[in-house]
Amino acid sequence: MRGRDRRTGKLEVVGLGLAISLMVMVSACRTRTRIQPNIVFILADDLDWKDVGFMGSRYYETPYLDGLASRGIIFTQAYSAGPNCAPSRACIMTGQYTPRHGVCTVNSSERGESRLRRLIPTPNTTTLAAEAFSLAEALDQAGYACAAFGKWHLGPVPASGPLSQGFDLNVAGCHVGHPPAGYFAPYRLPGVEEAPEGEYLTDRLTDEALAFIETHRDRPFFVYLSHYAVHTPLQAPSPLIEKYRRNPGNQDQSHPVYAAMIENMDTNIGRLLDKLNEWGLTHDTLVIFSSDNGGVRRITSQAPLRGGKGMLYEGGIRVPQLVCWPGEIPAGTVCDVPVSGIDFFPSLLELVGLPTPEGVVLDGISLAPLFFGRDLENSRSLHWHFPAYLEGEAEGARDPYFRTRPAAAVRRGDWKLIEYFEDGALELYNLAVDFGEQSNLAPTNPDKTSELYAIMKEWRQAVKAPIPTRLNPEYRPPK
Repeated sequence: MRGRDRRTGKLEVVGLGLAISLMVMVSACRTRTRIQPNIVFILADDLDWKDVGFMGSRYYETPYLDGLASRGIIFTQAYSAGPNCAPSRACIMTGQYTPRHGVCTVNSSERGESRLRRLIPTPNTTTLAAEAFSLAEALDQAGYACAAFGKWHLGPVPASGPLSQGFDLNVAGCHVGHPPAGYFAPYRLPGVEEAPEGEYLTDRLTDEALAFIETHRDRPFFVYLSHYAVHTPLQAPSPLIEKYRRNPGNQDQSHPVYAAMIENMDTNIGRLLDKLNEWGLTHDTLVIFSSDNGGVRRITSQAPLRGGKGMLYEGGIRVPQLVCWPGEIPAGTVCDVPVSGIDFFPSLLELVGLPTPEGVVLDGISLAPLFFGRDLENSRSLHWHFPAYLEGEAEGARDPYFRTRPAAAVRRGDWKLIEYFEDGALELYNLAVDFGEQSNLAPTNPDKTSELYAIMKEWRQAVKAPIPTRLNPEYRPPK
């Protein structure tokens, strides 16, 4: 008689005298599959909160994501834990806020002209430390086959790449934040060196993910499909671009190449879902879809939200998000509870049936109760800490030189407070009535401002968040 080892996936011969024991084991494995689902985590890059159909877009076409959303839960107030790529990804991988892992921005914290920076910002690290305990490491210890496909952006490979953080396979992940040679082969990315000229990267990453799933479908697997799309450079297959050029779009959404990239990503998600169904894995697989931060303002509109990628206003940190597990998570669920990228780690631990690893600090909370229609017992605040400069003029910014100057933000309930470290300015918004953060209530509501500021300071002390205070001797204020 033959059985399959769930850890190695290899067939092994067993004695006939163990037949009954093997049947019991198979039954237990089937039961465990419902407790330990396969996990497919699809992360888009720079996809705005409303640039998918299930969040309201009528220009960008995402029928497969819309169908997936209809079969699971949509989070209407989902946030990235950082306003740009690297910190939000480090937060997902560790379940921790940025002060704990030190990845607070992309590249240097000294962005923009020195003469325009009043403070010396907190030094940034671009590498997720080897001692950081990642989501993949936790799942690997639980017997999952773990693979990362696409953008990593948390350190050079192999020393600080996915293979150093619990993944068994890394395809196309390295220190860069965008495909260095563009979306058409040759890519100049690890693991996809052999590619026919003109092949499209989003297609290839999906091919690689499907090959991994097919090889490991007889054991639990964790697929982190982290697309480079829709980050610049904006490039897409020509037929899709022409399709959107024939569609004028609207005031908010009208970029044909960006639209083509979104539809291509959606089509590839459809390919993956079809294969899961073909292999009989649909009901045993939890699928997550989200984005690493808000959209880029010059490419797509965040309206009515203020700001965009790289800003602590809602347009920079709101993201689309869904979770689908057919037969487990009730279909058609819509949740307006504010959630964060730090919540994926503890949520998946609970769904897999794992305790928090000893000695590991998780700042997020499990969203599993929300998946199954229950209320969260935990009433909490959400935090963002950005002790860095990020240059670039952007609509909604406080000045024309920086998208973000050193700042922090906290949300509790419907209220959100932002502090700017250069001048100590405080901005208070009631998001229930001022979704677009247009009316600063700090001067007229000192009690609520003080309440949230106290929460922010207590949190900063708890996580040892660094605050830049040293003046920049090169600072020359603009006249």
